[in-house]
Amino acid sequence: MSQYSNPQPETQLTQTIGQIVSQFEQVIGNIERVIVGKTDIVRKVLTCMTAGGHTLLLDVPGVGKTVLARSISASIHGTFKRIQFTPDLLPMDITGTNVFNLRKKAFEFKPGPVFANILLADEINRATPKTQAALLEVMAEGQVTVEGATHEMEPPFLVIATMNPLEHDGTYPLPAAQLDRFTMRLSMGYPPAEAELRMLDIHLGHNVALEGLEPVISCEDFLRWQQTVPYIYASQAVKRYVVDLVTAMRNDSNCLQAVSPRSTLMLMRTAMAAAMLQGRDHVTPHDVQIIAPDVLAHRLIVSGGRSGYRYVQDIMRQVAVS
Repeated sequence: MSQYSNPQPETQLTQTIGQIVSQFEQVIGNIERVIVGKTDIVRKVLTCMTAGGHTLLLDVPGVGKTVLARSISASIHGTFKRIQFTPDLLPMDITGTNVFNLRKKAFEFKPGPVFANILLADEINRATPKTQAALLEVMAEGQVTVEGATHEMEPPFLVIATMNPLEHDGTYPLPAAQLDRFTMRLSMGYPPAEAELRMLDIHLGHNVALEGLEPVISCEDFLRWQQTVPYIYASQAVKRYVVDLVTAMRNDSNCLQAVSPRSTLMLMRTAMAAAMLQGRDHVTPHDVQIIAPDVLAHRLIVSGGRSGYRYVQDIMRQVAVS
């Protein structure tokens, strides 16, 4: 048996993982009825969500980020809300506020659009830093505090945020604390030519593809995905490899801002989710290597003009697998 394998395989866990993998493929197939040529991105977003993480999509407008978020929500039968971030958006427009009820002569909490299973924070970096900060508590703790009263979110609660490139007019950089709340930062990019041709066939027909998208699993099924992740085995060797990666970055003088311990935890949890969605009950170093750049790159500041993504890949080539 490999040093990475689960030393105590359980039949029930194996069966559960098999069911989850089957549902995972169904969800991907359903989403690809409207999003074509982006299977890798769809898989990564779903993996991030399964790990309980939030996703930041950095790309130019019009490449399908909003459609992706809506199609995921429709496929898992979750409640969906969208917030269009603008410079005049206020924190209460996101979280909600207390409204005086004349009939009851008392204040009542009116929930904001943040109360949903999947929240699309569209063009998040067009809002001011104060408004961006309204998402900090809810993304980290799954709750909203308004005037001293705490309001819990119904699970699952997941944020998919879209972000315009910073060189675009009317954008504000996301502070490090906000970036650190996102488990992954991904970029959809432009579709291949054949996929774009297929897109025209799908979206120019008589029936609107997205509006006709039916759920293929329930929200409870998706919650079971998340609840199964902690049962995926991570050996001490894999954990040591993850810690060695982040330690190498922290000790490197070229890394001007290293990753936080929260990042280490997110990387490990996402690797566990990735292993499960591939049908395994244990994590391997390869699981870590595949998703590490997407989990760590946006948290780093690197000297020499290198991108964080390229830097993480360089570090992985230097750190040996124990």
